[in-house]
Amino acid sequence: MSYKVEPLPDSYAGLGEGPHWDVARQSLYFVDLEAGCLLRYDYKQNKTYRTQIEGETFATFVLPVEGNDQEFAVGCGRRVVIVNWDGVSPVAKVVRTLFEVQSDFKENRLNDAKADPKGRLFFGTMRYVGDEFTHRHGELYRWEAGGNVTVVKSDVGISNGLAWDEKANKFYYIDTTDYEVKSYDYDFNTGVASNPKVIYNLRKDSPKTHILPDGMTIDTEGNLYVATFNGSTIYKVNPNTGECLLEIKLPTKQITSVAFGGPNLDILYVTTASKFDQPAPAGTTYKVTGLNAKGYPGVNLKL
Repeated sequence: MSYKVEPLPDSYAGLGEGPHWDVARQSLYFVDLEAGCLLRYDYKQNKTYRTQIEGETFATFVLPVEGNDQEFAVGCGRRVVIVNWDGVSPVAKVVRTLFEVQSDFKENRLNDAKADPKGRLFFGTMRYVGDEFTHRHGELYRWEAGGNVTVVKSDVGISNGLAWDEKANKFYYIDTTDYEVKSYDYDFNTGVASNPKVIYNLRKDSPKTHILPDGMTIDTEGNLYVATFNGSTIYKVNPNTGECLLEIKLPTKQITSVAFGGPNLDILYVTTASKFDQPAPAGTTYKVTGLNAKGYPGVNLKL
């Protein structure tokens, strides 16, 4: 297969994360996590806009709010907040806080999040001070409009990739510190995940060669695309067989997350990081074309 990897203009993020394709605006939203910034790549303009959230250190994810084209749910520290942004202005503001989790765990923060196909929020936490492989104080949560925060899973190191398959009634989840992808049976009526099973293992013989699975997305045929931090690679995986169907190579090591987008939902957008003094082009956001696959648009959060 002949695929093509190209950078998006002005798309640098020190820790790029959380790509979300918004069909209505034909835009890719993502975050510069440790800078407290949101970014929007406008497909038609081929231009990237960036905004600083006033007073915030972290922006761990960004999800458009259903029915309000200037409101976004954003992870700031251990809070999920609503940010008002017109998609252009260089400064954005928090207008209210939805809720906070783990207030006693001052060294934790939110990490990856997505809305499931019904608009429920799934999000997780991780320790960002010290060793998150040893101190597994993270959790995975579910929240839906009018409800409370529910713990889906405890004993989490780094809560990361999330994907759903409505055809197979499956939910897929990555805790980076487990070096694997798990599948769950998923009830789309209730949002309950059950019966975890390892469907892809990235452990190697030596701990020093372990590849860290990070963000994840799914195509319309049910194949998973797993980003690898320090691996320079996105693995296309058949979750039914555990077979790696394709290795998509990127020109930088720290691949953080992936999302399908574009007018035909056949472009794979890829965020990366430049942590620990990685050389350029680390931190660039890319588009991958020619994969002969399509994905699903990002789901807005229902409040």
